[in-house]
Amino acid sequence: MDDFVRNKLTEWDLSEWIEKFQDEGIDTESLYCLGHEEIAALIPKVGPRAKFKKKLKLLKVHPSTSASSDQVKRKLDLQGESSNWQSPSRKQRCEPRPGSYSEGIILSEVKNIMRYVQKKLPDQDNKLEQFLKKKINDLEIEKRELVGVFGKTGAGKSSLINAVIGEKNLLPIGRVKACTTVMIKVEANMLHQRYEAEIEFITKEEWKDELWSSLNFLGDNADQEDEQEDEQEGDQEDDEDQDTVDKLLALYGEEWRDKTPENLMENKYFKEIPEFLLSKRKLLTAESAKELSAKLVKYTRSESNDGEGKEVKRWYWPLVKCVTVRVPNNDLLQHVTLVDLPGNGDRNKSRDKMWKGVVGSCSTVWIVTEMKRAAAEREAWDILKSASSLIGNGGECQRIHFICTMSDDIGDTDDRSRDAVRALIFQNNIQAKEEVNKEFRKLKEFKKHFSYESFKVFTVSSKEFLKQKRLTPEETEIPRLQEFLQELNDCHSETLNYVSGAHGILSLIQGARSRAGADRNTDVCRELEEKMVQELEKVRQTMQKTYDTFERCLTEGVEKSKSSWDRLLKSVLYPPRTKGGAFHKILKCVVQNGGTHKPKNRKLINLNMTLTSCLTDSTDEEFKKTFPNEAKCGPFNGIINSFSLETERLMRERPEYKDVELQLIFLKTEEEKMKTKLNKIIREQKKMIYNSLMETIEDNMQECYEKAAEIRGGGSLKNMKRTIENHVQELKDIMFQRAKNVMLEHLEHLMELILDKLENTMQESIELSLNTDGDSIPDVSDELQMVKNYSDELKENSTEEPLDMSADPPVPATHS
Repeated sequence: MDDFVRNKLTEWDLSEWIEKFQDEGIDTESLYCLGHEEIAALIPKVGPRAKFKKKLKLLKVHPSTSASSDQVKRKLDLQGESSNWQSPSRKQRCEPRPGSYSEGIILSEVKNIMRYVQKKLPDQDNKLEQFLKKKINDLEIEKRELVGVFGKTGAGKSSLINAVIGEKNLLPIGRVKACTTVMIKVEANMLHQRYEAEIEFITKEEWKDELWSSLNFLGDNADQEDEQEDEQEGDQEDDEDQDTVDKLLALYGEEWRDKTPENLMENKYFKEIPEFLLSKRKLLTAESAKELSAKLVKYTRSESNDGEGKEVKRWYWPLVKCVTVRVPNNDLLQHVTLVDLPGNGDRNKSRDKMWKGVVGSCSTVWIVTEMKRAAAEREAWDILKSASSLIGNGGECQRIHFICTMSDDIGDTDDRSRDAVRALIFQNNIQAKEEVNKEFRKLKEFKKHFSYESFKVFTVSSKEFLKQKRLTPEETEIPRLQEFLQELNDCHSETLNYVSGAHGILSLIQGARSRAGADRNTDVCRELEEKMVQELEKVRQTMQKTYDTFERCLTEGVEKSKSSWDRLLKSVLYPPRTKGGAFHKILKCVVQNGGTHKPKNRKLINLNMTLTSCLTDSTDEEFKKTFPNEAKCGPFNGIINSFSLETERLMRERPEYKDVELQLIFLKTEEEKMKTKLNKIIREQKKMIYNSLMETIEDNMQECYEKAAEIRGGGSLKNMKRTIENHVQELKDIMFQRAKNVMLEHLEHLMELILDKLENTMQESIELSLNTDGDSIPDVSDELQMVKNYSDELKENSTEEPLDMSADPPVPATHS
């Protein structure tokens, strides 16, 4: 099944039959070929079958938007069929005007038109026809908006996600004994009308390595005698050991003790999850959110303190890399994925790599913390500090939402009226927002990556949103988050990009057909090519200036790094108020994990980031200016967005080019499509460029980490420190220079890539659109007019004002 069939069944209020159509492999082509017997087998019920036959008959009549056309054009009742695409929380600006189509319907219709046109194109080895088919295939681009949800255990992340997406029982809720390392993605199920969870495991080899590391870590600590200097550090030592023990207990119970990694890899421990042994993904299905949640708990949680999952014998979360939960019939998740993110510093390399990739791809981040001490909650602010570079210059985040949960928890209110309680809650909310904003402005690290305008504070109550005993839904602020997600869905630029691109391709097809056999217009080709050369030179010069600036900044950073490496190392290797066995265990984890570790109830330790800090400090401000996450300005995005062949001016001022007007329209849309594609390339490449600094340092430090991890016996803490210090001292003259060179190489590669794609794509488009005959090209005048109307409508809607997330909800009225 493809999107077109699924969307049609949803649009026709026949979504209950989607699964049947999916099982039978019904795609767009076979849909049009269905006969009476096939339809009866697919839809046995008479009523729905009759409705389907009527809708299919109308669909087969080719529509036209021409006012004089006698062909049948299907009309949509915006209060009926298309209501499936609406949401109660939708803002006026994204609602279709009377007589217009919703965005989802438009995309479905235009995709159908382009499939139909592609099949009409002759199957010949003709440059123009092959070019057109390639352009139609290139239209298929899908991007989901990622919203990352951070927060410590017990902060209310699961309750918040459940409330926002309207699924009360989806993610397990309850006080857990230990925080897991499982990432949970929540998105819409676009294939079936059921709840699903897809579980991805780490590999057997990764788990065996982790077992070896864990058992050696515990063995080292048991043998240690001379490092136990400070008994006050005992709790911290136990924390480091207990996290490792909890992981082993979850999967093996007490059986792990006195066993080798080989023993613990025996198949008997994995009978319930053969997918782990086969390196496959496990699929869980359910008819309800509650049923799925019960099946999922052993893969995402530890044993709970409130009795949840008492029947579970083995907890498989130590083996889980990621869980993707899919929810049916959820408009808020159509183009959005919510990601419940664990803390970073995972020992498993593939899990840590996935975590960094997802965090770096989040366009929005929600930091979730309890209302009571939101401004003073250290862990929430530590999350923001440690992730700022990953989501800022090293990512693509545009918005930080600091969400204070449990805003209704104000103690005993039995002697107060409902209005008085509401007023008190609102007063507390205002105070909390002021304190959080004040605390946020103290974060110097954040200014290097974001503006203050990107930060918003919400005070929410998931419990009150569901029960509505004391507060209205609006006063819980959950609807504001729902409106935000709806905004990400409804105003998705991919639809406009697809429709505009389709308009350009159809313009070229019709233009090539109308000029079949005509003289080639060398004048317009020459004028466009000369203009392209001028525009490319502007792009080249602007990017070169940026390159030169980065080279100067990095040179300063290298010199600072060479003179500061000793101080930077000591800040990690000799932390204040931490001695003896406690730090021995922490440093052991650091070197075993390639330079990073997150001690329990402490800040993340990242030795690689510390050593890179002078380099990043020297480039952060310039990087933010050059590659802003908004992607519409800056030297790279800005100069690309200003690139223009001025085809509109040629159509307006040069009447002699009237006969190639359709080709010029194609070139204009091709130009815009190329800019969109390059902006995406820049967005991905800039993350690699920024992160290359720390990755180069990490690569250069790997040898000493491996040596330090092998150190055993008396004096091992001092020996580990000495090994690291000696290594950095030996490499300081070349390691930081290497990081600079690698970043500049990546930057230079991006510059060359941009220029090559601009020149080659536009040159090919000019050549094939203006110097190629289209004598075998079909007539697409009706399709062109229809798509043009859709494109104009989307462009008009996209010029409206965006949703304002900064305004607070109204103050609740109080009555005496």
